Amino acid sequence: MNTNLHSLPRLLIELRIEHADLDGLIDQATLSLPEDELMLRRLKKRRLALKDQISRLEAELDPPQPA
Repeated sequence: MNTNLHSLPRLLIELRIEHADLDGLIDQATLSLPEDELMLRRLKKRRLALKDQISRLEAELDPPQPA
C-alpha cells in the first residue's frame, strides 16, 4: 500500500503551520530581543519565502477559472 505522506494538500498544511509558528516566534523575538535586528530580518525573510511557497501551492491546487 503506497500512502503519499507528502501530497500537495498535506504539504500546504505543513507550510501553513510553519508560517504560523514563525509568526509567533517573530512576535516573541520582537518583544524580548528588539536589538537583534539581524535575526528578525532572517526570520521575516523565511516567513515571506514560506508565504510565497504557500501561494504557489494554493494556485496549483486551485487554478483560477477562465473568464
